[in-house]
Amino acid sequence: MPASMNGAPFPSFLARFALGVLTLWLALMPAPSVAATAETYSFAVVPQFERRRLVEIWKPIVDEVSARTGIELRLVTTFSVSEFERQMSAGVFDFVFTNPYHILVERDRQGYIPLVRGAAPLRGLILVPKDSPVQSVRELDGKTMAVPSVNALGASILIQAELERLYHVHVVLRDVKTHASVYLHVANGLVECGGGVQKVLDEQEPAIRERIRVLYTTRDMPSHPVAAHPRLPKVAREAVRRALLDMQATAEGAALLARVPMRPAVATSMADYLPMADWGLEGYWRDEGGAP
Repeated sequence: MPASMNGAPFPSFLARFALGVLTLWLALMPAPSVAATAETYSFAVVPQFERRRLVEIWKPIVDEVSARTGIELRLVTTFSVSEFERQMSAGVFDFVFTNPYHILVERDRQGYIPLVRGAAPLRGLILVPKDSPVQSVRELDGKTMAVPSVNALGASILIQAELERLYHVHVVLRDVKTHASVYLHVANGLVECGGGVQKVLDEQEPAIRERIRVLYTTRDMPSHPVAAHPRLPKVAREAVRRALLDMQATAEGAALLARVPMRPAVATSMADYLPMADWGLEGYWRDEGGAP
């Protein structure tokens, strides 16, 4: 009969040995990976380019991040910026690459968390056909301006704010759904002017760029971030941030990110975007999400 204390038997030597072996085995097991506990996460990209080109640019990046993290990511594209904004405002997407001002709009709603952005600042541009007689923004009063979305920060909101406050000029917006469509409208003389951003203009075909003239450039602002919904585990958010930054450190990865363009990729946070809250842009934002 084994020894006992207060009537309760001590574990036998064999039981203690088995317990010790089990504890050692558990301690030596590798920690579970992110992928072991994570579902498939969506990675949605605001449609700066037409859909086929967007997939061509972003699919290799998303696949590389998946490979580096062990997290299964699914690239999501939408047909228009407005559709993207509505779904983001509804919290549909897990990861997003999005309009910098939309990050501010959502900070008290969905609360997407900025992770990585391009270090180069974003600048809004007013574009006119190369042979346009227009030489001053004051000549645009009452004219039609093509925009990729009424809520595009550099290509619409900031331009409107600066035109109205600095020059007392009002333009009529025509939403043509994507940045690429803006440049086509301007190059083909379908509108008097268009709103764009330098980083996307640089990615257009030479035949398009040669038929466009930059009339006006806005102030600098922080670039589009990759951001994550706060419902995601912190370990998943940080793994994606680290993967993008590690990609930037390799020639192959930097080349992929340069196509966004995101060059170079740097860590970011909401603090980089908060100064824009004092720019008085809220009057130009149209809430596509339908939230208050």
